[in-house]
Order: sequence, then C-alpha cells, then structure tokens
Amino acid sequence: MHDRNLGARTPGNTRRAAPKNPYRLSENRLFYTWKLLEQIRGVCKVPMLAKGILTAEDAKQGLECGLDGIYISNHGGRSLDYSPSTLEVLPEIVDAVAGKVPILFDSGIRRGTDALKALALGASAVCLGRVPRWGLGAYGAPGVQRILEILQAEFVQSMAYTGRPTLASLNRSMVRTDFP
Repeated sequence: MHDRNLGARTPGNTRRAAPKNPYRLSENRLFYTWKLLEQIRGVCKVPMLAKGILTAEDAKQGLECGLDGIYISNHGGRSLDYSPSTLEVLPEIVDAVAGKVPILFDSGIRRGTDALKALALGASAVCLGRVPRWGLGAYGAPGVQRILEILQAEFVQSMAYTGRPTLASLNRSMVRTDFP
C-alpha cells in the first residue's frame, strides 16, 4: 500500500521517506499558471507543448514562455461544457502564432473530412483521441489499425473531392469559418 503523504509502507509497518521532488514544483496544485510553465521550462530540456490552448492570447503567452508548439484542445469538451469548439478558435490562433511553431489540433476529429478542415485552417497536425480507442475497445489492436485505415481513406478521398493534390495546397478558402 502506498500513502502519498507519508511514503510507502513496507513489511513490518515501517515507513520510508517519500522521495524528494527534484523539480521543486508543488504536487498539490489544482490549476496551472504561466509562472508554473516558466518554472518547468527552466528545468525541461526537451521540446515542450501546452495542451488546452483555446485563445490567441494564450497562444501568444505560450510563445513568450518558450513553448515549442501550441496544442489546441478543449479536452474533448469534457473540461467545460461551454468552452468553444477547437475548430472555431483555430484560425485566430494560427494568425497569432504566425508560423513560429507547429500547431497541433484535437477535439472533434472523427472522420477524414474533420482532419482536412483542421489542416486547411492552418493546423500543422491533427491528434486523435476517442476514435482509436473505440477501435481498441471493439476489436483490440486490429480495430485501431482499421480505424486509422478508414480515416486515412476518408482523408485521401476528401482531398480528391476538393481537387487538392497536396497538403500544401490546402487553405482557408476551403472551409466556411463564419461560425454563429
């Protein structure tokens, strides 16, 4: 049994001291701040992204904090039921980032056409969450493989339908963005 505050219990009912936190960051935080990101950036030597960016202002702040990429996500709509759709905020974030770092996009990618829309609006890449898990839950690893094949085929087909032969030929004119 492990007691988070008191260390691990060992046979004989003795306790070991909990390991020290090498990053000197609070383990009991309930929310994240830009100051925390700056602290992490100070000790992190690998590329760093922040997931959950939903405004141009946050994207700019992330760049100022040294992010190596922007990850647009509303966490599948599970965090706040009134958060904007990621597709809705993508164009303003793309404009704010102005090509300085890659933009990863998720939330709402269910079909190849969804991926096409996100890439046309400026995302560098799309991330998949629920859809591969549906395949995994239904058919295991072969289900994930099949889901990815279906999404790829839908994406290729939607590229053909729009007359766009390459990813570089995708642009905003392909997608209606005057959301209500």
